[in-house]
Amino acid sequence: MRSAPRAFVQLLTLAAWVAGCATTPPPAPIGPASLAAEETTIASQGLTQVTLRYAGQLTSPGPAVLEKADYELVSDGQVVEKGSEALGVSLPANAATPFAFQAEAPYVRTPEDLRVLSGRGGTLLVALRGTLTVRAGDTVRTLPFAASRQVRVPRLPVVKVEGLEGARYSEEKVDLMLRLAVENPNPFPLRLEGLSWALTVGGRKLSEGTQGRYDTVDAAATGVYPVEVAVTRETWGEDVRALIAKGTLPYEVAGELTGPLVRVPYSLSGDVKLNVSR
Repeated sequence: MRSAPRAFVQLLTLAAWVAGCATTPPPAPIGPASLAAEETTIASQGLTQVTLRYAGQLTSPGPAVLEKADYELVSDGQVVEKGSEALGVSLPANAATPFAFQAEAPYVRTPEDLRVLSGRGGTLLVALRGTLTVRAGDTVRTLPFAASRQVRVPRLPVVKVEGLEGARYSEEKVDLMLRLAVENPNPFPLRLEGLSWALTVGGRKLSEGTQGRYDTVDAAATGVYPVEVAVTRETWGEDVRALIAKGTLPYEVAGELTGPLVRVPYSLSGDVKLNVSR
């Protein structure tokens, strides 16, 4: 048998190569995804911490995967936290696909920060910003994102005298019922470590203690802590009869309210009119 001429074999090889190229073209590169419906909301807020939720919609011109979000959490113009969140969201071609993630950070780091913010009042701007990583085959693209919102600044609680009654049982005995109030002006619960107090009547300290240990005051609510003290010869002194005979007792209550980053000293004074107890 005679072999085919070498030129003919080369021609067949070239034709097969051309045909193969024509039937399996390389995939066309996919264009960048588009981002819409960006929004940052407050997932939770405390006196020192805030959790933000970022949400958006991605549309890719071809199948792709939203792999991760590299973010910065910004509070009042300062970056307070950096991080990366793995997402793994499949993006069908030409379909707006929702996604979301959360980030938490302390936006108050010291008692002084809290005092300054509380005194300023109003609101502060918080934001999540960074880049999204999208993979389509071997192509990796990054897309910037950013969304912000205003939140109320955290405010220090306020200590007040909710009430003070004096019941005179004899010429040498008065029972005082003091109600200390802790007002929480924030839209979130307030955790306490304790409310210390020292009660002085007529210039002499009668008693002291701590109320509300590890208590929680609800959002926009007032916690009330009762204190009972007796004014007698034993607690006040030999001349208690002359003090009670005046019918009105001058008092002062002072102490400190404490909690996470909370240090609120207080001093409250006034006069309590005595009622005759039958």
